Amino acid sequence: MTTTTLAVLVPLLPFLGSAAGLLLGRTAPGFVRPLAVLPTLAAAVLAVLVAARQGGGKAIDAATQLTPTGSVPIDLSLHIDGFAALVAVLVGVVATCVQIYSTGYLRDDPRYPSYAALVSLFTSAMLVVVYSGDLMVLLVGWEIMGICSYFLVGHYWETPEARSASLKAFLVTKLGDVPFLIGLFALAVDAGTFRITGVLGAVASGGLDHPTVIALLLLAGVAGKSAQFPLHTWLPDAMAGPTPVSALIHAATMVAAGIYFTARLLPVFAASAAAMTVLAVMAALTMVGSALAALAQDDIKRVLAYSTIGQLGYMAGALAVGDRGAAVFHLLSHAAFKALLFLAAGAVIHAAGTNSLTAMSRMSGLAKRIPDAYWTMTVALLALAAIPPFAGFFSKEAVLVAAEHTALGERDVAPAGAGWIVLVAGLLTALLTAAYALRLWLRTFRGRGAEAPDHGRQPIAMTSVLWVLAIPTLGFGLTATYLDDWFDGNALTPTLTTAVLGTGLAAAGAVITYAVWRTLAARTPVTPLPHVAHPDAEAGQVEAEALHLPHPAEDPADPGRALLGPLHGPAADGFHLDAVYRTAFVRPVLAAASLVRFLDREVVDTYVSAAGNSAKGLGWLVRRAQTGNVQTYLSALLAGSVVLAIVAVALANAAAGA
Repeated sequence: MTTTTLAVLVPLLPFLGSAAGLLLGRTAPGFVRPLAVLPTLAAAVLAVLVAARQGGGKAIDAATQLTPTGSVPIDLSLHIDGFAALVAVLVGVVATCVQIYSTGYLRDDPRYPSYAALVSLFTSAMLVVVYSGDLMVLLVGWEIMGICSYFLVGHYWETPEARSASLKAFLVTKLGDVPFLIGLFALAVDAGTFRITGVLGAVASGGLDHPTVIALLLLAGVAGKSAQFPLHTWLPDAMAGPTPVSALIHAATMVAAGIYFTARLLPVFAASAAAMTVLAVMAALTMVGSALAALAQDDIKRVLAYSTIGQLGYMAGALAVGDRGAAVFHLLSHAAFKALLFLAAGAVIHAAGTNSLTAMSRMSGLAKRIPDAYWTMTVALLALAAIPPFAGFFSKEAVLVAAEHTALGERDVAPAGAGWIVLVAGLLTALLTAAYALRLWLRTFRGRGAEAPDHGRQPIAMTSVLWVLAIPTLGFGLTATYLDDWFDGNALTPTLTTAVLGTGLAAAGAVITYAVWRTLAARTPVTPLPHVAHPDAEAGQVEAEALHLPHPAEDPADPGRALLGPLHGPAADGFHLDAVYRTAFVRPVLAAASLVRFLDREVVDTYVSAAGNSAKGLGWLVRRAQTGNVQTYLSALLAGSVVLAIVAVALANAAAGA
């Protein structure tokens, strides 16, 4: 079987599994789990075979014209280089882990068949984005992911939080997708093709007439999809969905799509120094702002959500300094440990017996009860904090090294100023990341909240996946020296300067956080919060409001509150960016809708009602004339005849006199 055929099967198999799962979900429920896991697993295996055949060498290209357009052609094409091959393996592996994990996590969920089918469709759409060689076909996968995220985030649609989060995710990403679509059309007009190879060829020959405008339009879509400032606000709220969905979105689909798209078309962005500077500023604000927000959250999933935003900022920063190899390397590394973090958090929630117990201030006694989640989450947090020799250290160092080279003028793909912006923000974020990672670990596994009832051993489908993902979290970074050919040939090894600075700042952040926590814990008496059990809790569909749990108290032993000081309130609320959006967008739209409703009711309806009333009145007059009395009709006829005779005589006399 040719490599092209294998590559076509990679996105096709999850799609077929999704269609079959939806068709058989009600009639043959026993087939739902195999149809969820096996096609995705087969796609992952085929993706590995495609990567082995591609080998980081010359890109594999194949195309056939999809439809004649009369102008810019649209092709059904594949373009598989080292980046595409590795990212496809990542998507397949993480999606398989999520599907296996979900069989245990959602085993009692009545809507599991539709959930599993949507996850498979989500996976297929991302694989289309990864392998596509045509921008319009890529856009199809891009938009399918958007609608899948809407349904999956809103899986628990009984709760207002899930409904609101799904709608917010859809609308905010669409806010970026509109200029993104305009940018794609403008790019195709300048390049004369939607084919990625043709676009890159046009850039190399200087064929783009409006590189800055095109790049900025495309960045809007990237910011929405990959949750970059200022369109990142949907991602923390998306935690209302099932935890495995969060792992999939944060690690292998959706948010990875924007970074991957930018990496694939990096020469388009590099053609404009202004666009690269904007990307650097956006990445810096995203990194630092999200790290501060993560340090103030009490919900474990929201901490991880802001963590994802910050790590995506690192990837965007690498792209802003012109090193797509470092960006994709961190994308792959981050996917492993972030999927592990979310799935381990799901095990914590599952052990607590309720989807509402995600507040770290309520957690206690979990380290001994769920040792698999405890040890694997510890490994993942060390990788997140970029502690050597875990994967996050090597990939984050690759980003900092790329920024250092650009800042010192050793690489001229981007302005030196962009390099300094990314380098300083990256180092500051390294300190903050270690601080909130240790805070999460301490409050989750060393917390003093209420100890939830023991629901027994975690399902093997959940715990086995955690250990599988722990392997790349531990060892993937060590492969950096062997993957140069897959990443444009650029070295991905750390340098002494950035390694010492980055690791030193991370260690400082962890030490300060631990010292503050110990000091506050010694001063604060133990007052555990009550825990309320619920018979349906294990299904993971019950929110805090349904259980009537008390709101988390302002924990005086929280090191985040002490470290942030006056910034804690704004950081906990995401620096009030949602309030800005409500003022700038939501209220004007609601006001305009009210005006339209008033005009429709008071003006348009008035004319419509007047026309109807006029016809009704005329009909009333005609009806009054129809009495049914023959004498009345004859009298009216006689009177009319007399009047006509008089008129006729008058007209005749007038004519004779003339």
